[in-house]
Formats: sequence, structure tokens, C-alpha cells
Amino acid sequence: MVNIVHGLLFLMANSIHQPRFSMTFFHPRYWLIWLGLSVLFLVSLLPLPILRKLAHGNAWLLKKLAKKRISIAEQNIALCFPDMPALDQAALLKKHYVTTGMALFETAIGWWWPDWRLRRIIEIEGFEHIEAIQAQGKGVLALGIHNVNIETGCRMLGLFHKSIAFYRPHNNPLMDYIQFKGRARSNEYLIDKRSSKALIEALDAGKLCAYLPDQDYGPRGAVFVPFFGVEKAATISATLMFARRSNCIPLMLSTQTTQRGYKVKFYPPMEDFAAQEDVAALTDLNQRIDSIILEQPESYLCMHKRFKTRPPGEPSLYQ
Repeated sequence: MVNIVHGLLFLMANSIHQPRFSMTFFHPRYWLIWLGLSVLFLVSLLPLPILRKLAHGNAWLLKKLAKKRISIAEQNIALCFPDMPALDQAALLKKHYVTTGMALFETAIGWWWPDWRLRRIIEIEGFEHIEAIQAQGKGVLALGIHNVNIETGCRMLGLFHKSIAFYRPHNNPLMDYIQFKGRARSNEYLIDKRSSKALIEALDAGKLCAYLPDQDYGPRGAVFVPFFGVEKAATISATLMFARRSNCIPLMLSTQTTQRGYKVKFYPPMEDFAAQEDVAALTDLNQRIDSIILEQPESYLCMHKRFKTRPPGEPSLYQ
């Protein structure tokens, strides 16, 4: 009962400002965006197997139009898997083109598919871990990874258990509105990424909160610990702060592709994560992330400069 009251008070005090529809969205400067969104919506009506075939066409365009991102992905794979033969690295990169090409359609799936259509292609694994944590009156800090199907994953998670996540407003007002509505469609609400206090309060209220700690967010608050083949990878320490300052238990979360569709997968609780020393805790976290990525490496977002932040005095790892 205390948790219910606490949760209601929290919701009343911490409602976030949601993007509103504006008549200015009909201005000519938005017409190309409307056209692109309309085409994407119509294509997303096709069956999933056909969308997966069309993803190969997107992969071809990606190789032609996003050469800089391709170069980053090549370097990331080489850095993460230094002992992997060159032919295997090339094969992994080729698979990644296709999964990244599919990400465009997966965004549309996550934003616009009706619940009944999604429920036919998704499954969940490890949900008992969520139930066990919340039965103790604690919040769940679900630590996810940046798989390219993340937009679909966010929507799918909400179909099993409404969740709360950080939200970064889009620079374009129309895209901000569309993106917010799509991501919040089956979830409870979104928190501005600068509102750390709001996420802690949500966890204290016993909520399921998703947080992605696996990218390079710059030097501020970073600890350098191993990530795959890179011994000193900037890893955000805010993950520990959330775990230590709130009444929660963290666990890992991933969204994966399956032959039938997609899977939301929860891993066993990390009971002692917050009690560990910073370097040990974040090293353990990255090792868990490594293991999860290896379950489906072609699905991980390789086109982000994961190692852009270097310790003082060390050169860039990117050309």
C-alpha cells in the first residue's frame, strides 16, 4: 500500500513535459519529413518476412551513402575483436549492414504497429526476475544495450510490463513529437535525460526503469575499464549512482531478433552490483554487456564511436 501511495505522489509531482502537436507542423519546411514518414508507414504495413528482405536493399544504400559510419563500424569491430580473422570481421560487418538496414523498418514497427500485430511475433524470457524484485518492494533498474532494434524493443517491453526510460528530445520539433508518441505508446512515461532525480524517485516507487549504460558519453563521470578488446573504454559511472541511491536491484536486458520475430530477454539480478568498488563494478558490468552482445553481435550498434573518449594523453582510436 505504501508503494502505491508513493507511486501516485511521484506521478503527480514528476509529470514530464510531453511534446504537443502544433499546426506549424503543416508548414512547407516539414513537408519532406511528412512524405518520408508516410512512405515508411505504408512500407511498414508489409509482413515482417518481406521487410527483412527489403532490409538488404537498405544495407546496399547504407554502404553507398554512409561511408563514414561504415568506417567507424569497421574500426570498432577490429578494436573489439583483435584476434578475429579478417574474413570473419568482414562477414560480421556484412551482417551488421543488414541488421542496421532493418532498423529503419523496426523503428516504424515500434512506433506504429498495433498491439495485436506485435504480440504475434514477440516472446519474453526471464520475466520471473522482474516479478521477484518487485515482490520485494524494490524498483528494477533494467540495464539495456544499444541493439539496432532498440525502438522495437522499447515498444515490446511495454507490452509485457509498462516501463520508464530516459528520453533525449529530438532537435526537429516534428520528429520530436513523432518519436515521443511512438516510444511512449505502450510504456508508462519518459523522463528527460537530464532528470536523474526523477529516475531515482521512479525506482524508489518500485517502477521498472530502463537505462542504457553501454555507450561513450564523454569524459564527465567516466571510468576507464575494459570493453571487449579495448582495455581503457570510457564507461559512465551514473549507472552505479542510480543503483546506490535508489531502492532498486539492477539486472541486464536485451532485445533480440528471432526467426519468428523478436525476444525481450531479462537476465538474473545483479544483487551485489552497488556494493562493489567503482572499477570492479563497472568492469563486471562491461563483461556482462560483452557476453550479451556475443549472443547476437550483428545486432549491436557498431556505427557509434564507442571509444572516442581516451584517457589524458592517449591518441584517438579513430582515423
